[in-house]
Amino acid sequence: MTRLLLTLLFFCLTKNVAAEDFQMPESQQTPGGVASINLGTLPAKPTARFNDIPVAVLQTSDSFYALLGIPLNTKPGWHPLEVESIDGTITTYEFEVVGKDYPEQHITITNNRQVNPNETDMVRIRKDRTSIANAKRYRHDELLGLRFDVPVEGIRSSSFGSRRFFNKQPRRPHGGMDIAAPEGTPVYAPADAYVIETGDYFFSGKCIFLGHGEGLQTFYAHLSKIDVEPGALVKRGQKIGEVGATGRVTGAHLHWSVGLNRTWVDPELFLTTGSGN
Repeated sequence: MTRLLLTLLFFCLTKNVAAEDFQMPESQQTPGGVASINLGTLPAKPTARFNDIPVAVLQTSDSFYALLGIPLNTKPGWHPLEVESIDGTITTYEFEVVGKDYPEQHITITNNRQVNPNETDMVRIRKDRTSIANAKRYRHDELLGLRFDVPVEGIRSSSFGSRRFFNKQPRRPHGGMDIAAPEGTPVYAPADAYVIETGDYFFSGKCIFLGHGEGLQTFYAHLSKIDVEPGALVKRGQKIGEVGATGRVTGAHLHWSVGLNRTWVDPELFLTTGSGN
């Protein structure tokens, strides 16, 4: 799915414009991608679930659409989306996920504890995981932003989905986009959002979760400074923090993730036209 087409879909869905005023995009139905599923004309907004997790349901003038993130570990093939109408009727929609190969990335970390944590570290890591999982569960119905500007000026140093090896040990695929920039470089909100949570985690360092509505989130890690508080409303272009080198890093950069229905998806799909560096 091109950035322009996804931008057009998002604009039309949030502004509830006529179907003839936009071109429906082709979904990028790959692991780490986004699927948009036409639910047709319904008397009221339904609820939808994928892998038993709520997904975004958006409305045009003549149809409802389910917009869902596809986890990186999703197997190719057909997968069900369950949709419940206001009268309790449940309808299953099937969509196909096509396989995608992501490149390998080998990283050397000089602090061995950042690769093989000790037991004291693991106590903190387990606490961090609970906090992060709670933040990812947060959702609100009001759509505040659905297309994003790049949040920091810099050079993209690592792409989404890379299969990572730290000190030759395999780890989870990269769940975001890395943008290298000097420490202290301002980081800006890419769209209007609520501040869900801020934290200082073992691997992610100082970080921020923003909620853009319907389960769409953005995440900012390895910051040197955080300028916002949980519960605040931030506007597109507002400074939220500064680039740093906190947590597990090899140098100063921003790790930026985009999440839908509690899964990280490719941020590239959400960029406004011409936002690339």
